[in-house]
Amino acid sequence: AGNRNEGRGSMAPVVIVTGGTGLVGKGIEWVVENKKEMIGDAKFVFLSSKDADLRDEASTLACFKKHNPTHVIHLAARVGGLFKNMRSKVEMMVENIAINNNVLHAANECGVDRVVSMTSTCVFPDKVTYPISEDMLHDGPPHPSNEGYAYAKRMVEVLSRCYNDQHGRNYITVVPTNVFGPHDNFNVDDGHVAPGLMHKCYNAKKSGDTLPVWGTGKPLRQFIYSRDLAQLVVWSTLTYMGKDSLMLCPDEADEISIAELAKTVAISMDFPVEKLVFDDTKSDGQFKKTVSNKRLRGHLPDFKFTPFSEAMAVTCKWFQDNYDTCRK
Repeated sequence: AGNRNEGRGSMAPVVIVTGGTGLVGKGIEWVVENKKEMIGDAKFVFLSSKDADLRDEASTLACFKKHNPTHVIHLAARVGGLFKNMRSKVEMMVENIAINNNVLHAANECGVDRVVSMTSTCVFPDKVTYPISEDMLHDGPPHPSNEGYAYAKRMVEVLSRCYNDQHGRNYITVVPTNVFGPHDNFNVDDGHVAPGLMHKCYNAKKSGDTLPVWGTGKPLRQFIYSRDLAQLVVWSTLTYMGKDSLMLCPDEADEISIAELAKTVAISMDFPVEKLVFDDTKSDGQFKKTVSNKRLRGHLPDFKFTPFSEAMAVTCKWFQDNYDTCRK
């Protein structure tokens, strides 16, 4: 019965994707169009803020009742880069708690057995031993800079378990590392490191300037391509039946240094690598934030992640082809 709604018999699954127009939502749309074997007869409904205000309980419930889902992939969140997180702690906390409460409530009311909600590695404890595993989520406070967002995201993991205990549901959370890919937000100031670098590289290429990279370039990060992540999210929704949270990321051996990231972006955009300038007067931040994907590999030992250079080439091409219309 894991795949069906109460009273729906064996009708084809209907999967609502909240935040369906964002980076990961667009990745899932790509999977639906290109990986039919993963989708089967499931119908996907991609919601954007035009379809419902998820901060509002009645609006959320009406939207869910209209589509009558069997599964929900919950990606919608109020998000922002570091500076927005520091400036808007109250909104970050209040709005994300409301969104998560309303989505899980509406799902339960509609008899949805499987909800997969996405959180983030940045909501894990600030002081932690590496590699980080799923079970460390509540082992200490998050970094003070994004505590409003972090505690709201932690609560969706707690609330999912509460629905499982009280209502016999299968609601889980999945946790990606640094996501990049087509349809990202390429804002230089409030975007993330990879898309920000692509945009800076685009500007430097036009102006003929050097491309400054903050810090020494030595820190290591785990990047996951949005289309790989999307396949894992679809698998964890339609196929994986466990109730354990899952870290979704490539293997530790595939960590990428910021210098390697910058070089890969430069090569993908035909920008001279010798014009990259590392500004070591700027802070490097944490050297490593390694996440363990051991639990994921226990279920999917053979999953092949797209090679970083290949994924970056596709993303840089998409960014340049869609420069006029993309989020930036």
